[in-house]
Amino acid sequence: SDVIGSFIGPYKIREKLGEGGFGIVYVAEQSRPIKRKVALKFIKPGMDTEEVLARFDAERQALAMMDHPNVARVIDGGCTEDGRSYFVMELVRGKRITEFCENQQLSAQDRLSLFVDVCQGIQHAHQKGIIHRDINPSNVLVTMRDDQPVAKVIDFGVAKALHQKLTDQSIYTSFGQLVGTPLYMSPEQIQLNDLDVDTRSDVYCLGALLYELLTGTTPYLRSDLERHGLQEFRKLVCDSDAPSPSNRLSSISKGSEAKDVDNRQLAPASYLKYVRGELDWIVMKALEKDRTRRYQSAQEFADDITRFLDGDTVIACPPSAVYRAQKFARKHRILLGTSTLLFMSLLVGMISTGYQAYRASAQAERAGKAENL
Repeated sequence: SDVIGSFIGPYKIREKLGEGGFGIVYVAEQSRPIKRKVALKFIKPGMDTEEVLARFDAERQALAMMDHPNVARVIDGGCTEDGRSYFVMELVRGKRITEFCENQQLSAQDRLSLFVDVCQGIQHAHQKGIIHRDINPSNVLVTMRDDQPVAKVIDFGVAKALHQKLTDQSIYTSFGQLVGTPLYMSPEQIQLNDLDVDTRSDVYCLGALLYELLTGTTPYLRSDLERHGLQEFRKLVCDSDAPSPSNRLSSISKGSEAKDVDNRQLAPASYLKYVRGELDWIVMKALEKDRTRRYQSAQEFADDITRFLDGDTVIACPPSAVYRAQKFARKHRILLGTSTLLFMSLLVGMISTGYQAYRASAQAERAGKAENL
C-alpha cells in the first residue's frame, strides 16, 4: 500500500495487519514520547461517508472511555492532513479465541475461565454505556502474557451508545441495514429493529460464543445461512430453539463441523457428561429468545460460570413444565386452536345428546306413571 513507510504524526506505518467492514488496520512504530509498536486504524479509501465517519469517531470515543485488561486500549487519535480519520490502539498480536483454544488444546475448564474474562471485558464496556453488538471469535483475540492467556475484546466499530452521545455527528442505521454477524446475533438484533437492542443482546452473543467454544459450532449453523439465505435464517433464529450444547455434541460425528471437540482433554463420553446438565442450562439461559429470561448482565453470566467451576449451585435451571407447555402452546396455537374447537364441538354434542337422552327417558318415565294411574 502507498501508506507503508509513511508517517502519521509520530507513527511510522510498517505493515498491514487486517481490515474490516470500513477500516484498515496497520502495524506502526511510535517514535515519541516512547518507542513501541501500535495498531493504527484508518477509514478505507472511498468509504468516508458521513455515516462511516460518525461510526469511526464513535469507536474511537468508545475505546477512549474504557480501561480494562480484557479490552484493547486506545492510545491516540486524530485526522491526517488529507482529512482521513484514524486512531491508535495497543497492538494485540493474538489469535481468534476459538483458534487459540484449539491450537493450545485447552481443557473445558480453561475455556470457561478464559470466557469469564471476556464477559468481564464486555461488562466494563456496558458500565461505560457501550454495547458491542458484534461479539464473535474474530473480535476476541487471545495472546500469551507471562505464560497466561489473556483475552482482548477488539473492534467496537458498531458499538452503540446507551446513555450518552459518543460523537457530534449523528449515527443513522438505515432501515434494513444489518449490523453485526448473523451467526451470533440475538433475535431482537437480527430482526433489523435497531431501536430495541440493549446490553442483553451482547449477553446472547456471548452465549453463542460460549456455545461454539464448547461444541465447535454456532447454535445455528453456517450451512443453514448459506443454504437458505438471510431471510429464512432470520426466521430460524427468531422462531426455532437451537439444540442444547450436549445434544449438538451427541449429533456431531467425529471429524465434521466440531473438529476440535476431541482436543478438550476429556474422552468424548466424559466430555459429553461434563457439558450435559448445568453447562447446558447456563448456555441456553444466555440464548433465551425472551431477553427477560436471559442473564441480565455479562457479569451475571460470568458469575454463574464461576459458580459452576467452583462446584457451587448455579442460578440457571432447566425450563419448568409450565414454561414448556406455554411455549408449546404459543408455537402450535393454530393446531391447538383447531383441536380445542373440535373438542368443544364434540363436548357440546355429547352434552346435547346426553340431555336429549335424559329428556326422552324422563318423558318415558312420566308416560309410564300416567298409564299406571
